[in-house]
Amino acid sequence: MKAIVVTNQAEGTAGMKLVERPMPQASINDVVVQVYASGFVNTELGWPSTWTDRLDRDRTPSIPGHELAGVVTALGYGTTGLSVGQRVFGLTDWSRDGTLAEYTVVEARNLAPLPGDVDFTVGASLPISGLTAWQGLIVHGRLQAGQRVIAHGAAGAVGSMVTQLAREFGAYVIGTGRAADRQAALDFGASEFVDLDSEALEDVAQVDLVFDLIGGEIGKRSARLVRAGGTLVSIVGPSEVRPADGLAIDFVVESDSDQLGEIVKRVRDGRLRTNIGTVAPLDEAVAAFNPTERRPGKTVIRVRP
Repeated sequence: MKAIVVTNQAEGTAGMKLVERPMPQASINDVVVQVYASGFVNTELGWPSTWTDRLDRDRTPSIPGHELAGVVTALGYGTTGLSVGQRVFGLTDWSRDGTLAEYTVVEARNLAPLPGDVDFTVGASLPISGLTAWQGLIVHGRLQAGQRVIAHGAAGAVGSMVTQLAREFGAYVIGTGRAADRQAALDFGASEFVDLDSEALEDVAQVDLVFDLIGGEIGKRSARLVRAGGTLVSIVGPSEVRPADGLAIDFVVESDSDQLGEIVKRVRDGRLRTNIGTVAPLDEAVAAFNPTERRPGKTVIRVRP
């Protein structure tokens, strides 16, 4: 089968190569999925799990990409809950070969049914962005209606999901980003927008929840805006500055089939819009991940036409 592999962390996305790899085999509780579409985030190449297994042994050449939508083609021993021929989508294990390939192996529990009226490209764009937003807001942030929320990167793949879900659950959303992102963030449901290059973040006053996708100095300044009892949620590492009288939570997104079901339900009924930017075939994936200019939205690789 065709697959994208990486072998050298220092080379980053420039070191990606399209090669032939053996067909994967399903172990206990696994399924083999024929990948129709795959998602990828550049930060994967900085994760230890991309390069070594859980025992810290080198596992290169490894196949990156952990989001997928496709069709189940085989079941491992003891696998239940899914069937051959079923359309699925989900998030694969960080320490196993991923989804930038024609076929991949996934634990059945990490997948959810993909309704027939949801395109595979849309399905592959949802797992990391949707689950990150859901878990950060609902699970860790304990979002309540009427709260004020800062959504950093509100026009990006994750930030747009944060913005939409927070708005749906009754929050007042303050989006941030670059000046060029203002209208997109407002279109996704932000009530206000702060251009981090030219406007003062501190002017928004205190908020109940900050969803930090940036870190660094912006993360430090954001922590000081969290009111007593509020929460700073981060996916970019532990915050260097904690809210004076609130919580700081750093988390890594996890697969959850029930949450995936909630997310795709909202896509079907129009409550959630995906934020897909570039769609490219597997043969052009390396170029797609090494663009010559900034590309908004999520890049999805269409593995099977």
